[in-house]
Amino acid sequence: MTRITVTVDGSTFTDDVEPRTLLVHYLRETLGKTGTVIGCDTSNCGACTVHLDGRSVKSCNVLAVQADGHEVTTIEGLAQNGELHPMQRAFHECHALQCGYCTPGMIMQAIDILKDNPDPSEDEIRAGLEGNLCRCTGYHNIVKAVAAAAKAGE
Repeated sequence: MTRITVTVDGSTFTDDVEPRTLLVHYLRETLGKTGTVIGCDTSNCGACTVHLDGRSVKSCNVLAVQADGHEVTTIEGLAQNGELHPMQRAFHECHALQCGYCTPGMIMQAIDILKDNPDPSEDEIRAGLEGNLCRCTGYHNIVKAVAAAAKAGE
């Protein structure tokens, strides 16, 4: 077992973990952050995307011990004071989900896209979301939501 200390959604946690524990399993099973979903365990789908020190990562591709001393933000950590994060609001307003399974990872990745490019074109949004799969929507409203959040200056 290895002792790690991680700040997740603003709270600090210290736990003993098996060195091979994936960050997604630590978040879900130890901390109860079930909004971070497991879609494939192979880093192909992006459903488990979280922010590690402010940058998106696929948490099924990161060991929990690699997050030691770092800050993780999950989909549960985005809303502040009962108010949805602007990207969450844009996804809601643009109907950018159907089953919702990919939505947490899509939102986390979309926020990261706008950090690098606050005014992306449709092609740039699609390229930025390339590592996140949705089997329901056809991506049109997801792209629309990211563009709406960008236009709102979020």
